[in-house]
Amino acid sequence: MTATAPETGTTGPGPQPPGRRERKKQRTREALVDAAFTLFAEKGFDATTVEEIADAVDVSSRTFFRYFASKEDVALTFQEEQTRAVMAVLADRPPEEPIMTALRRTVVEIARACEAGELGFDPGRFECMLAMMDDSPSLLAGSLEHAQKKQALITNIVAERMGLDPDTDLRPHVVAAATTCAFQAAADVTRRLGGTFSPLSETVDQAFAILENGLNEPSRPSE
Repeated sequence: MTATAPETGTTGPGPQPPGRRERKKQRTREALVDAAFTLFAEKGFDATTVEEIADAVDVSSRTFFRYFASKEDVALTFQEEQTRAVMAVLADRPPEEPIMTALRRTVVEIARACEAGELGFDPGRFECMLAMMDDSPSLLAGSLEHAQKKQALITNIVAERMGLDPDTDLRPHVVAAATTCAFQAAADVTRRLGGTFSPLSETVDQAFAILENGLNEPSRPSE
């Protein structure tokens, strides 16, 4: 049997659904993530062990390590989902939109989706992640490392959108770095201070507004 590709009119094999083995592996992976976040919420990140996560799913620690290198990797699945969502939403922004405006609206949309449980996000996990970042220096370090690794991807997407070559033009690198720093700054003050810096989506919006409007403002009124 062949299927017609609607965009090109050519024929070829249609997409194949995952087999039983792949479905089982995916269910196991999701169960490990579910169990991990339940334990993280109950006990905290540092007090939760890999053995406890594995036991909650009735698998061995050896099986756990087939899916994740560490419990940090389990926790950072949420951050990975956020990154994928940002890339997808940014790709759908109008091409004529200025780059910082597009990034601001994209990141704010994802932050609001995390808080509201939209786009497939679990708001309980989102709150858990914010709390764990505040309580666990090791997880915070892992989160920053993850963001750094993803910066090259963001740089390339920004460069393509701006029509620039990242090998010869510094601007995409600066934009990508500013984007990462703005989100991290917003998350940091939300975790530590709360109050006027909550919810996170509003603080993210304020942070990107500063970038969008420019940083070169007078620090005090001129005399």
